[in-house]
Amino acid sequence: MELTDTQLIEHTLQGEADAFNLLVRRWERQIYGLSFRMLGRDDEAKDATQETFLSAYKNLGKFRGEAKFSSWIYRIALNTCNTKLRGRPRDTFSIEQQREANGFEPAADTEDLGDDIQRQQIARHVKRALKGLPPEMRQVIIMKEYDGLKFAEIAEILRIPISTVKTRMYTGLNEMKKRLEHLREAV
Repeated sequence: MELTDTQLIEHTLQGEADAFNLLVRRWERQIYGLSFRMLGRDDEAKDATQETFLSAYKNLGKFRGEAKFSSWIYRIALNTCNTKLRGRPRDTFSIEQQREANGFEPAADTEDLGDDIQRQQIARHVKRALKGLPPEMRQVIIMKEYDGLKFAEIAEILRIPISTVKTRMYTGLNEMKKRLEHLREAV
């Protein structure tokens, strides 16, 4: 029988290091994914993931169980990512700068493009548009659209009202829509 997160925490606090390793294995992929989408760089995402679990381990005794472990670990990961983001200049591009940076020129006949190439190109544009959003909007979109969390879960993780989560989500999506409008014009 598989132990719950709460049981693994109890075992860890009783000195069973392997119990925490199970927690890491259970949540590592999600935390890395969140970190990568927030930071956009593999090396930074790996560092953030390690820092997240190290911080969680050091502070495990402070986990009160009022929220789910997943909410707690996501919160630590977001704090870690936000700290890293504050340490570097913010990437913001106007729509015209995005077009130039991407080398995007609308093809005369998009049917000639292979479906895979077109999907990859769109994915790059979406990633760049997402990266250009303020972190508070980006993290909500990532948790909702990529990680599949519900608004209530995101609100719990961020410790903000659901209405604020929704506002950040829809404002961020509208901003992305503006940044990606050139794709629709090209098709």
